[in-house]
Amino acid sequence: MKCPFCGDVTDRVVDSRESKEAQSVRRRRECLSCKRRYTTYERVDEIPYMVVKKDGRRELFDRQKVLAGLMRACEKRPVSMNHLEEIVNEVEAKAIDSPDREVNSVAIGEMVMNRLRDLDKVAYVRFASVYLDFKDVNQFMEELRDLLGSSRRSKKIKQQISSSWPN
Repeated sequence: MKCPFCGDVTDRVVDSRESKEAQSVRRRRECLSCKRRYTTYERVDEIPYMVVKKDGRRELFDRQKVLAGLMRACEKRPVSMNHLEEIVNEVEAKAIDSPDREVNSVAIGEMVMNRLRDLDKVAYVRFASVYLDFKDVNQFMEELRDLLGSSRRSKKIKQQISSSWPN
């Protein structure tokens, strides 16, 4: 370690402590040449998590970017920040659990859409309209029909279950 005062490389460690979060080590050092003290911090360099985009580019995984997309889709909708945070945590966990520290953007988009479909249909349609990049109104209407069809099917199943349930 080079002394910030005189530039000498000989020093001794006077004190070492872990940070509160145990993310780094704080070391108090004394230069053997000028006898002045200074503090250094050591931390482990982690390999970042990457997102592989549709065109093959790679970029750093950014929680805030996922959260911002969710917040835009859920704007003026009765969806709590806790639900959005849960979705972001799931997406981040997928990136962390990936053996090569990479996750495909398609997998992220599908995961978010599946969660939004169950959480809020309007937010789902908003997110899907941007994520799926509909080329025309017909594609958009087809997605809406699928959504309405699955909603009607689940209502019918619920009605069948409740009608067969003994009172």
